[in-house]
Amino acid sequence: MSEKRLPVLAVTVGDVAGIGPEITAKMLLNHPELRQKAKFVVIGDVAALRKAVAGLNQDAGKVREIQSPAQASNEVGTIDVIQVGPSLEDVELGKLDARAGAGSALFVMKACELARNGEVDGIVTAPLNKAAMHLGGYKWPGHTELLAHEFGVKNYSLVLSAGDLYVFHATTHVSLRQAIEDTNPKRMDDILELVHAFSKALGRQDEPIAVAGLNPHAGENNIFGTEDSAILTPAIEKARAAGINAVGPIPADALWPQAVRGKWKFLVACYHDQGHAPFKAVYGDDGVNITVGLPVVRVSVDHGTAFDIAGKNIAREESLILAAERAASLSLGWSTVWEAASRTEA
Repeated sequence: MSEKRLPVLAVTVGDVAGIGPEITAKMLLNHPELRQKAKFVVIGDVAALRKAVAGLNQDAGKVREIQSPAQASNEVGTIDVIQVGPSLEDVELGKLDARAGAGSALFVMKACELARNGEVDGIVTAPLNKAAMHLGGYKWPGHTELLAHEFGVKNYSLVLSAGDLYVFHATTHVSLRQAIEDTNPKRMDDILELVHAFSKALGRQDEPIAVAGLNPHAGENNIFGTEDSAILTPAIEKARAAGINAVGPIPADALWPQAVRGKWKFLVACYHDQGHAPFKAVYGDDGVNITVGLPVVRVSVDHGTAFDIAGKNIAREESLILAAERAASLSLGWSTVWEAASRTEA
């Protein structure tokens, strides 16, 4: 019997002025068991990784520069890095820096290139800083939108996940005013089809999909807004007619306690904070961020760059480890997810 192939994961270090290099180094040096789940190649800056390793009182020589994923040894106690762009050795930790912001975008773009070429099976991302990325000339609202652009997809979703709970977002990195406008019939049709495609790929297509109401009390019979009855309800009814087990709209303050207690496994939040705030309050470092709708799996930490603690050797790597483990578990079977999700692009 042939040995099962380990998935190759590209780990982008994010903004090197933040905790990305530190948590990447901690994950790869202090958790040898991960090497049995995936083969890791870091996409980032060699100098930043060596600085992070030295900050952990370990030998900076453990960081080795390679040119391609095929050269990665995955040897315990080493970090294989593909250098992207100029050295960021002079970037100061904890400070907004255009060079670091540009680098964080370039790291992701390189990881996407490797994925398109079939050199890696999945992408794991440490956090970037959106303000720094914008200073560096890359105006994407966040990781998710950059990834979608690089892969040329239009129907995608940021999905927060802890255990078997998946929280899809109809809108993400836009103003609340824009989010209300973007919660339109087409987007609701698309997101419900995407959730169904994902659940079907996981073999859980009969699970109900709970849709959070946009307005307080899901509009309270149009007293607090008409969007729930005029947009969400018709989209849910249309989905149900197509065989999608959508439910709602359910007032978000009722839906979330029910989800935490296990009633719902697939949720649709209408805007960023409706999904993120309760999720992070309950699950903290136990959660990850999955992008559904891409041809390869991408999983990220669910926290930011934490400039305030960068370089203090107190950043926790647990969320990055969870992201790597989830990417490893999903990556080799992701073609099923992509085939289902890509049909919603038509």
